[in-house]
Amino acid sequence: MDRRTFVRAIGAGFAVAARNPQARPAVSPVIGFLSSRSAQESAVLVAAFRRGLSETGYIEGQNVAITYRWAEGRYERLSVLVRELVDLRVGVIAAVGGSASALAAKAATRNIPIAFVIGDDPVALNLVASFNRPGANVTGVSFLTTELGAKRLALTMELVPKARIAAFLLNPNAPKAEAQRQDVETAAHGLGLRLVVLHASAETEFDQIFATLTRQGVGVLVVASDPFFDVQRNRLVALATRNRIPAIYHAREFPQVGGLMSYGASLAESYRQVGVYTGRILRGTDPKDLPVDQPTNFELVINTTTAKALGLTIPQSLLARTDEMIR
Repeated sequence: MDRRTFVRAIGAGFAVAARNPQARPAVSPVIGFLSSRSAQESAVLVAAFRRGLSETGYIEGQNVAITYRWAEGRYERLSVLVRELVDLRVGVIAAVGGSASALAAKAATRNIPIAFVIGDDPVALNLVASFNRPGANVTGVSFLTTELGAKRLALTMELVPKARIAAFLLNPNAPKAEAQRQDVETAAHGLGLRLVVLHASAETEFDQIFATLTRQGVGVLVVASDPFFDVQRNRLVALATRNRIPAIYHAREFPQVGGLMSYGASLAESYRQVGVYTGRILRGTDPKDLPVDQPTNFELVINTTTAKALGLTIPQSLLARTDEMIR
């Protein structure tokens, strides 16, 4: 084919595309993925999100693109990161990794749909009008894990019944930090425990915190549900093990890396569900027509190897309620 014939052929192709829009190459929608967490420790959760997307027919790299922004536990970065996604004019923002991400996304846009994963009550945070009728451009998944601090404390006391001093590790920058503290404080009083509340928002504070726990003779530790602690879970678990402090966390990812125990909803399942919601929104469903999803199953996970290393015997009553034992 000579150059003149080639040019005519290309011109004819453009003419066909102009007359028939369906013949034009499809442009893949873009999802903005905003997380308070870090990429490396969130790999399993991102895979679950992609799995949910695939259930609605979207496959990353084939017919949808995902632009990722990670705050790595530094909540002050979220407003800048979400503004980048808004400026890119993404089709949907998946605001995951806790309430701070969802609040930053809502503050940044009233036009771009937002699908969140949080552990708090979205109505109390003014993210949505109600669970059944979210309203506006925001919906998602709320597994209410921050409200389970009292339950976690009670579970640790079944495993360490002789403990008299309990500790609660809290990120003061968390949106519902004070509510979490009050819940655990009330539970500790009801159990006849003295409660030590310690704050951490930077990894550099951990060594001093665990020195304080040891010095005060703390018998059990409840680590608050917070994405910052998820980012630092390997460090937290290592310090708890080194200082021989029985600790309970909000997600199975902690006992999977050597933590003693956890109680809460499946994070992976929540991310899968928000992937489904994100796909449905891309297909045209209005966020206000998607009720906020609430997991109904909460799992108790115990690492029996860690329990043995701490010299703890798991009572039969607790074993009967354990969903998974990690050895």
